[in-house]
Amino acid sequence: MTPKFFNKILSPFLVIAAFSGCAVKAVAENRSIDRDPRYPAHWWKEVPRAGAPTWEILPQDAGLGEVILSKRNELGIFSNFAPTPFTFKGVKYASLEGFWQMMLYPENADDPRAKFPGLEWKFTRAQVAQMTAFEAKDAGKLAKENMKKMNIDWCSFEGERFTYKTRQIGKHFQLIRDAMKAKLEQNKEVSDLLLKTGDLILRPDHTQDSQDPPEWRYYDIWMEYRKELQK
Repeated sequence: MTPKFFNKILSPFLVIAAFSGCAVKAVAENRSIDRDPRYPAHWWKEVPRAGAPTWEILPQDAGLGEVILSKRNELGIFSNFAPTPFTFKGVKYASLEGFWQMMLYPENADDPRAKFPGLEWKFTRAQVAQMTAFEAKDAGKLAKENMKKMNIDWCSFEGERFTYKTRQIGKHFQLIRDAMKAKLEQNKEVSDLLLKTGDLILRPDHTQDSQDPPEWRYYDIWMEYRKELQK
């Protein structure tokens, strides 16, 4: 069943998918693809393009042997937006998105971001940590505007500063990867569903750029963790 959370995100154009155990042929971009009958057919259920967000990659757009981690069905649980609470380094977060965006906020009153003149921080770091979905993402946008005013490109965790957006595998990547591991281990529905994706190639449900940092490729990280689970 599609989680109510994702219904809200994609309403009003959400399509409630129905399960079918038979082989499915999906037609997308003028191509017909035979889908593996071992998997739920609704993972590729065709969605009307009219009304869909410009950023969205629809379920039927998956190539042969692929599946889109669409928020239109249960696979949306792998999104950073999903309300999958986890504890990391002794702190509880409502979602990966909340964890991601809170690192852009001042850690305390002595943080240079908190002391920079003329800046307003609408939320505290702790408040952002308890956000999910677009609420957390929008909070991050506000923080990035302040970062531009400060002319900085770093965020922080436990007092350590590091580059926020880089193509190199660094501290930010490691933190995101470790937080995803915590989400996986502390939410059984995540690990169970990840195993159910079998040997399918996981793809994002939104457009991405080849220049994006490695931690943006969450689908690749999930496939790495799936290999570990399968062992």
